[in-house]
Amino acid sequence: MLEKLLCATDGSKASNKAVSFACDFASTVGAELVFVVVDTITDDELASTKGWSSVMLEAVDEQENKELHLAEATAKDKGVEKYSSVTAHGKNIASAVVSFAEEHGYDHIVVGSTGKTGISRVLLGSVASDIVAKAHCPVTVVR
Repeated sequence: MLEKLLCATDGSKASNKAVSFACDFASTVGAELVFVVVDTITDDELASTKGWSSVMLEAVDEQENKELHLAEATAKDKGVEKYSSVTAHGKNIASAVVSFAEEHGYDHIVVGSTGKTGISRVLLGSVASDIVAKAHCPVTVVR
């Protein structure tokens, strides 16, 4: 039985589609829905970067909060009963999402994909593809 659903978001069109799908899915199965955004740079790393300023740190935090608030607003609009949001940390987005899901006992992961194929996928990599390959649980990729 599906009880805990994790949806990765980054504010992109692809992830917004995943958020919408995850909301509908969670409502249908009655699962708890958690939105996750991955912070790939620590405050310490940013502070040691040449030209660093507190404005940069505030901008990163503001963007992450905006992405999560948009996801939560979608959940609220779609009538999802149990939802929340978190920030995970890690250099590799896919690994951070998968690790978070495994550590916290999620049953299913939803992620968006732009659908890149061929040489562009090889050159650019694919977070969705990496999540599918590394996940301990089922993954739904939304295009």
